[in-house]
Amino acid sequence: MTNDNNNKGKLNSQSINATPLLFAVFIIAICGIIYELIIGAISSYLLGDSVKQYSITIGLFMSAMGIGSYATKYFRRNLFDVFVTIELLIGVFGGLSAIFLFAAYGFTNIYYLVMYLTIIIIGIMVGLEIPIITRIIEENENNLRITIANVLSFDYIGALLGSLAFPLILLPHLGEIRAAFLVGLINISVAILIIYKYKGFIKNLYLMKFFAFLFALLIFIGFITGNYTASFIEDSFYRDKVIYRQQTKYQKIVVTKHRDDLRLFLNGNIQFSSIDEYRYHEALVHPAMSLSKELKNILILGGGDGLAAREILKYGNKVKNIVLVDLDPEVVSFCSSNPLIKDLNNNSLENEKVEIINTDAYKYLEDTKKKFDVIIVDLPDPNNEALNKLYTNLFYRLIYQHLHEGGFVAIQSTSPYYANEAYWCIRNTVESEGFFTNGYHLNVPSFGDWGFTLASKESFSTEDIKLTIPTRYLNNDILGSIFYFAKDEKKSQDKVEVNSLTNPVLLRYYQKAWSSY
Repeated sequence: MTNDNNNKGKLNSQSINATPLLFAVFIIAICGIIYELIIGAISSYLLGDSVKQYSITIGLFMSAMGIGSYATKYFRRNLFDVFVTIELLIGVFGGLSAIFLFAAYGFTNIYYLVMYLTIIIIGIMVGLEIPIITRIIEENENNLRITIANVLSFDYIGALLGSLAFPLILLPHLGEIRAAFLVGLINISVAILIIYKYKGFIKNLYLMKFFAFLFALLIFIGFITGNYTASFIEDSFYRDKVIYRQQTKYQKIVVTKHRDDLRLFLNGNIQFSSIDEYRYHEALVHPAMSLSKELKNILILGGGDGLAAREILKYGNKVKNIVLVDLDPEVVSFCSSNPLIKDLNNNSLENEKVEIINTDAYKYLEDTKKKFDVIIVDLPDPNNEALNKLYTNLFYRLIYQHLHEGGFVAIQSTSPYYANEAYWCIRNTVESEGFFTNGYHLNVPSFGDWGFTLASKESFSTEDIKLTIPTRYLNNDILGSIFYFAKDEKKSQDKVEVNSLTNPVLLRYYQKAWSSY
């Protein structure tokens, strides 16, 4: 009690202006929530299953904050020194947190350990902040009711601003590594603000100034060189040389090249290899195009690389209009301007028949009144909750409503060998909405054994498929074989549930399968 009273008496003998402290609360609240989002985003990007990663991050972070809050009762003197020290430590450790996580994934096998330790350490320090600053203000104003109301108000408002700033500004423009450095620099700036505004209350003033300058310089250098650091670490994730990278509002685009092998990755998942992509895209497009009664109006959901559109344009005057719906305009822009990919897709994205709409495929189907002769579903695998929505019964119900009688749908459906349950879940979910279906698969060396679902409102025979356009892989002889499945590829055919928005079983099947690889 004596130490507390002495400290309180010192504060009261020199009245302080609490406004900078409340401003500090506002800023540190922004920083705290952004650290959570950075860790959750990196873990989701590297490991998949964003709900799981964010749940672990938030739950562990909040628990660690509780530990930090509890520990503040042991700090009785020199609270300004304590607060400045906390801000400096958060600034350094938080600023380096993204590098720690990426490096742990790229160069070690202890990612989860590093992730958990990062969350706990930052969480404990964030938990120390608000109770310490509340005590400083309360000891000066001597009105706990007003102090708590003010502090928590600024804390909650700051948290809201941080949760909006990260996805809308920081992630698209800076990426995770530079965003972490910037937020760390902000924490150190708060420490510097407190040092200069309340230097009369800081016992170890010169020591605090020294470390504030040192840490600010360290983190500032990290921020300036963040792109080079990110490139160095990220290059270790890929077998071939990275020739292009971009963080868009929606995803990370990476392109690698080795001799004639050009590869496009979205969020670390390969989308195509130039060496064998024709196998995938010929199989995706031509069975449906061959069977459909009309080919005038075609819808491509996904396919922002223009490779499916390239195959459709082979049908010449039979095709009048192609609507290509891809969420990310940056992917479409890159694939329609990069010379290497333009050469690969035959400049299909700039063809006058192709109408590009950048929106969510689900929303497009909800809003449009158009019907189509052929619908090509060329979407990434359902490895997160947002993509899972595009493999649900409701999504296929929308497709059914927008398909002309006699029309066909072709859906990329992941691997029937590596992800057997996921493949048959997609097939059964399509059938649950009244479609007649048939499945087929083939070997795409970059992917392995890859599967597709062919669907129509009417029963059909795959023996009616006749190729009339030039291809590199498919021919009328091989078409008969791709519709047969081996016993081990049919083992889950009758054992899986239908995928829905309220029961996203496909996501579980998919993650269970690919976790082994």
